Amino acid sequence: MKNKKIHTQTKAIILVIFSLSLFFNSCTEKIDLDLDSTYVRLVVEGTITSDTTSHFVKLTKTSDYFSDQKAPTISGAIVTINDGTTIIPLSETVSGSGIYATAPDVYAISGKTYILNIELQEEIGGTKHYTAISDMKPVSTIDSIAIKYNEVWKGWIVQCYALDPPTTEFYMFNIYKNGIHITDTINKVMVVDDKLFNGSYTNGIGVAFLDEENPREVIHPFDKITLQMGSLNEGYVDFIWQVQEETEYQTPLFSGPPANIKGNISNGAIGYFAAYSTTYSSVVAK
Repeated sequence: MKNKKIHTQTKAIILVIFSLSLFFNSCTEKIDLDLDSTYVRLVVEGTITSDTTSHFVKLTKTSDYFSDQKAPTISGAIVTINDGTTIIPLSETVSGSGIYATAPDVYAISGKTYILNIELQEEIGGTKHYTAISDMKPVSTIDSIAIKYNEVWKGWIVQCYALDPPTTEFYMFNIYKNGIHITDTINKVMVVDDKLFNGSYTNGIGVAFLDEENPREVIHPFDKITLQMGSLNEGYVDFIWQVQEETEYQTPLFSGPPANIKGNISNGAIGYFAAYSTTYSSVVAK
């Protein structure tokens, strides 16, 4: 009986080793994926805010998944923003750039609805005309901000002091250091809802982190740190969250396949046009 038990255990061990060898062989086997080209779509990146400045809309086209070239730009389009009473024209900054800008004295007003209109020279996806609509919400005033070094995280936390209204709000936080925008990629931007402090005083809640290992983010004495707080609509917040999720580090075995993000551009285009209010507060590092 004892010998039979040992024999059974030996067979089990051999079976496990055999199964593991199949697993590792399957993991290292080369697989050629043939990804067909899909139809071309328009890609739109655009915002208008309460800041008095030039506001931009960028137009490009989609390309194949394995393409190593920059996204093709769309030139020569007619781009306007309509607030219900005024039509704001945008002009291409440089011919062929695909970047369209308003005049530098333009600003948006909270409570209004802004409509982006795009008329292309040539059809994409069977149409030349695209639109997007975005409501603009008001934003609360920031009382003050503070910066505090965290020994554990090895960086600086930017703290915000402001009164949040009792309604449901969504906020985006950007950081400027000596006038230079350092949260200039979508993965650096912090976007939150107000569930944790709805209708209350934030009392120094952390809204950004500056890493001392990143030279751009290191704070020296007399550096001026400015916090921009924007009040977003829920659709734009969802869009940013989805983009951040799709572009962050993925675990190959447990992550889903990449997917296009749902935006607010008509006729099957990709991207988002957003209108939002902003407010600012600054502090000088000691």
